[in-house]
Amino acid sequence: MIGVLRIGHRPYRDKRITTHVALVARAFGAQAIWIDCADDRIEANINRVTRKFGGDFKIKSGVEWKEFIHKWKRNSGTVVHLTMYGMPLDKMSSKLKKEKDLLLVVGAEKVPHELYRLADYNLSVSNQPHSEIAALAICLDRLTGGKWIDKEFGGKIKIISSEREKIVKDMGRSG
Repeated sequence: MIGVLRIGHRPYRDKRITTHVALVARAFGAQAIWIDCADDRIEANINRVTRKFGGDFKIKSGVEWKEFIHKWKRNSGTVVHLTMYGMPLDKMSSKLKKEKDLLLVVGAEKVPHELYRLADYNLSVSNQPHSEIAALAICLDRLTGGKWIDKEFGGKIKIISSEREKIVKDMGRSG
């Protein structure tokens, strides 16, 4: 299982970015996202997307991040903090692919220094300033070996690839 923990979310400022972090997590192969700050709107938006496009992606906001990390580790999970100050993804991805349960931690604002010590790995996609959304997408792509691209979500609708037009197929599923 791959899960994502978003810390430092500020509802008044980060709602679009955190929504995009959740959308990327869902589309690129994670099974769940947890957000430290309670935000019913983001939960409703992501649940609506999941109902419409399919999949079994879970979202929960309002989790206490330190407690959540400790619980994840107690259950033999591995915690990976995505940061530009970490070890290069390309050098670590084969090792991380062997882990059973990965929690990818993505910060919104400057993360508490304690996170660097709590994480099993501090992982860098780039040592240059970049988007946490891009870092998550690249990391998930490498960890899943790109298999997310062929995943069938089983939703109410399906987007059909097309060079020149928008094709949306109604899959006739209710729910």
